[in-house]
Amino acid sequence: MNIFPSWLLLFMQAVAPAPVPFDSGRSLFQQHNYLKAAEAFETAVKAEEPGSKHYTEIAFWLGQSYFLASRNSEAIAWLEKAIAGGIRTPEVEYMLGSASVQNRDPDKARHAFAAMFNLDPESASAHLITAQMMIRQEFEEFAYTELERSIALNPRLPEAHYLLGIISTFRNDIDRAIRELETEIALNPNFAMAYYKLGDAYSRREQWDLAIPALQKSVWLNPAYSGPYILLGKGYLQREEYKNAEGVLRRAIQMDPKNYSAHYLLGRVLIKLGRTEEGKKMLEESQHLRPAPEDKRPTPEGNRPAPEGKQPPEGK
Repeated sequence: MNIFPSWLLLFMQAVAPAPVPFDSGRSLFQQHNYLKAAEAFETAVKAEEPGSKHYTEIAFWLGQSYFLASRNSEAIAWLEKAIAGGIRTPEVEYMLGSASVQNRDPDKARHAFAAMFNLDPESASAHLITAQMMIRQEFEEFAYTELERSIALNPRLPEAHYLLGIISTFRNDIDRAIRELETEIALNPNFAMAYYKLGDAYSRREQWDLAIPALQKSVWLNPAYSGPYILLGKGYLQREEYKNAEGVLRRAIQMDPKNYSAHYLLGRVLIKLGRTEEGKKMLEESQHLRPAPEDKRPTPEGNRPAPEGKQPPEGK
């Protein structure tokens, strides 16, 4: 039973305090309405003394809201204020670095990522880490420059030559790619992905006598990644070693059952082996698995999914 008359309830609702802007901002943020959240936080921050604890907290929320709304310039400005106020978490530094990459400011990005990983921002390691982050955001041209700077400072730094080799492959600079990947292998002969990408580089010239041994080494070092098996299947098909091709392609499909390339190549192999109906079924299955046109663009490892197989497990 309601003990208040209806007129009093309406009066109480009318005079109830509106949510403060900061609370409204957090509520909108939780609803993933990041721009509206930022508007509320912008109102809230005006009531705070710059440099105060609450000002810094709101600056963090503003930076995060703008970052998630892809408003990179605004995100950078507020994240820098949050850091200046004492919020120096890896998440804040990651957002600042990533927004700086998107804003095409590689120096600011490198300083942020260096802070995130406790590195000297002018070190070879900082250039390498920044390059990796740039590759993941599809800024390969900036990454290329960072990698060259990294190698100039420390030619023996692990994975710098590897990443430079990958970018060179996709720029169709195969000579540079082979040279960089062979250098990486000389530094770290236990690196399965370097052998895989070396085999990939040779395969683009149809140099299967050189590609296959590199791909075999990749498989021997890491048998749990489908990519080298698929390229091996393609190489064996080209060399008319159909039974070998069938074996490695079936292994690839076991690991990556939705891979279009593996099914397509196995279908061709089975037809060559005289198992026409089985081969046609496999080719038909490959068409159902064929990626949409926007998913076909080949890209460097560590950036977007590799075209030949699933991403490898940790430890490569």
